[in-house]
Amino acid sequence: MDNKDKFLPIGTVVRLKGGKREIMITSYCIVPNGDIYDKTGKIENPKQQMFDYGACFYPEGMLVTDQTFAFNHDQIEQISFMGYETDKQHELSDTLITGAEKIKKELENLNMQQESQI
Repeated sequence: MDNKDKFLPIGTVVRLKGGKREIMITSYCIVPNGDIYDKTGKIENPKQQMFDYGACFYPEGMLVTDQTFAFNHDQIEQISFMGYETDKQHELSDTLITGAEKIKKELENLNMQQESQI
């Protein structure tokens, strides 16, 4: 999915590229602070990174509070259901687009500084 001119509304149900199950967007601009896993298993010494969205399995919802899917907009393959959209949600989307890029750049700089100190 290549349309990145907005953040999708909370409640939107998507399937990620290579994914088999649908997930529902529950949050924006998350920075994981626990163990991080990808398709191959646990990532050792992960860099601090912000992701566009947080999500849970659909339709089950959040079964365990410390397990959240973190992903970026460009990883979405299909939108199955669009969440509730209002003027407030559109305003938030515009704000997030600008703010998210700034935060991502700050985290990249922080990671580079930490790597240079090692």
